[in-house]
Amino acid sequence: MSYMTEYQRWLSRPDLDPLLREELEAMKNDEKAIENAFFAPLSFGTAGLRGVMGAGINRMNRYTVAQATAGLAAYVNSFGKEAAEKGCAIAYDSRNNSTFFAEIASRVLAEEGIRVYLFDELRPTPELSFIIRKNGYQAGINITASHNPKEYNGYKVYGDDGAQLSTAVAAAVSERIRGIDLFAVKLADFEEAKKDGRITLLGKDADEAFYKAILDTVIDPDAVRKAEDFAIIFTPFHGAGYREVPEILHRIGLKNLTTVKEQMVLDGNFPTVKSPNPENKEGFAIAIDMAKKANVDLLVGTDPDADRLGAVVRTSDGGYESLSGNQMGVLLLDYIIKSRRERGTLSDRAVAITSCVSTRMAEAVAKANGVELDYCFTGFRFIAERMNRHLAEGKQFLLGFEESCGYLMGDYARDKDAVGAAAMVTEMAAYYHLRGKTLYDVLAECYETYGYFTEETMNLVMPGVDGLEKMRTLMKTLRETPPSEIAGFRTLKVSDYLTGTITGDGGDGKEEKLPAHLTGSDVLGFTLEGGAEVLVRPSGTEPKVKVYVMTRASSREEAERIKKTLTEACKGWA
Repeated sequence: MSYMTEYQRWLSRPDLDPLLREELEAMKNDEKAIENAFFAPLSFGTAGLRGVMGAGINRMNRYTVAQATAGLAAYVNSFGKEAAEKGCAIAYDSRNNSTFFAEIASRVLAEEGIRVYLFDELRPTPELSFIIRKNGYQAGINITASHNPKEYNGYKVYGDDGAQLSTAVAAAVSERIRGIDLFAVKLADFEEAKKDGRITLLGKDADEAFYKAILDTVIDPDAVRKAEDFAIIFTPFHGAGYREVPEILHRIGLKNLTTVKEQMVLDGNFPTVKSPNPENKEGFAIAIDMAKKANVDLLVGTDPDADRLGAVVRTSDGGYESLSGNQMGVLLLDYIIKSRRERGTLSDRAVAITSCVSTRMAEAVAKANGVELDYCFTGFRFIAERMNRHLAEGKQFLLGFEESCGYLMGDYARDKDAVGAAAMVTEMAAYYHLRGKTLYDVLAECYETYGYFTEETMNLVMPGVDGLEKMRTLMKTLRETPPSEIAGFRTLKVSDYLTGTITGDGGDGKEEKLPAHLTGSDVLGFTLEGGAEVLVRPSGTEPKVKVYVMTRASSREEAERIKKTLTEACKGWA
């Protein structure tokens, strides 16, 4: 069916949502807009759905959400009545239409005979992952687009293990979605379904259980309480962390917490920031102004669904610098090992897990401390898979982290948790505060101890109808004709994470193959002369190819110089 035919099919429906009809009417003389909205359905993958909100099969709207939910319902019901009775938990964030989409999903599931456990208001993503495991639900849905711009929303699906779907399960759900006419999906009456018990609201009991699980990960329970003059400024960037983060910080003993009032307001338009992404320092502008006046050492922020944590720290000259996800991951790993060793709670079979595109400095920290570091693919579901394996082998899980500001310190969830991360970062910062150090000071010490590592993540954006083809072409070219050098640095080794093959020997004469769990994903890695690495992968949720540049040198200045040179060269791939 052509995009114009599908457009006309939508327009011809007398019962079409009035707001969507208005949008369709507005684009009737703009064929490009029609093509963009109707050229193909939103792709359902391991991260579910994600897209711009609006009319069309390539947009997030009530019909595409209902269709996806009907597909999930068909999958759950294929396991019989017991699976339907276990039910599905549903959470949502502060984005525009998130509450509405969560209600649509609830009504579809209720109509299909699946019990629904809907949070009574927005909640952090990790609380959904936690409650699925604790209460034994069959599945979970989260309405969120994480840190994307305000025009986006998304639909994440979780399995009974509390992790996002595996590739195989996502494919099975996707197949069912494709067989459903999005206008034929039936919805139960929301109020009636609540009255007759098909939809149950989750509230304070779930919150209390979540708080307890996080508090159980505290290593040094006295650190924050003893640091009575230690202060933090927190912002949720208008999102779901607005309540749980302050609450958990108070419960671990923090006495001096200031919030950014303008950003404590729940608002899917995110009016005070260009992007609600805590990885970007610009979003902390108001918080930094507040910190300068109060001489505060640490600022933390969470994205709209509170699974990513960003941090800004005071420097030795009184300025403020944001910490990257890689830097915070290293700080956390170093602290957790050090603090557990001091308290006698570090196992001789301890393990940390990170993604293959995260800093190699974590490996240096782990190696120096006799801790195992395991690499996996990007996405916390892969960290969850590796965690499950290590726990089954009796190992002690210390930390899972990704360069994109995602962290998990305990095994209570199977997704990254900014609420728990806020607690651990606060504990860590208070521990060092008692010793007269800021996190900026400690990071400098880590570089002196473990080496000077730098990292840069670039996005080669390729939007529009032809964006996917451009992404495929770039990956195909790099795979079939890998560069012999990048910015003058000779390529010693090419690692193809799709096939598991390694071409070249890295200069040490040893032929290698990637382990089985690092095979099957569209990622390419180039190991360069001098120890730098460049990794490339297409984003699974956005129209862009991500390029990760990682360097190590004898000084920070030299590492930064090499990074800048490589970054400029890689920009030419766009």
